[in-house]
Amino acid sequence: QVQLVESGGGLVQAGGSLRLSCAVSGSIFSLSTMAWYRQAPGKQRELVASITSGARTNYADSWKGRFTISRDNAKNTVYLQMNSLKPEDTAVYYCKTVLPTYRTYWGQGTQVTVSS
Repeated sequence: QVQLVESGGGLVQAGGSLRLSCAVSGSIFSLSTMAWYRQAPGKQRELVASITSGARTNYADSWKGRFTISRDNAKNTVYLQMNSLKPEDTAVYYCKTVLPTYRTYWGQGTQVTVSS
């Protein structure tokens, strides 16, 4: 059974940084595309960044230059480094994995709150 567990969320002041982690078990992590999404209150879930099995990254325009996605295949973990945080970055952040079979799984989410 594939499981994703996010961690690293919390409360931070504007301008600060956080690093989110997502540990994956039960899948061939190194062959999977990983992604971070976010869902702000009253809004739809949206893509923040993704990284392929070959470490090719893609970012939504809103977060280019401030957020960095990376992966450690030895630890079956994907990260999201978030810098220069703004109050509008407040959301629940979710990790998603896309297996080579194109089946997808989601984590439970981690809350990020940025105070002004």
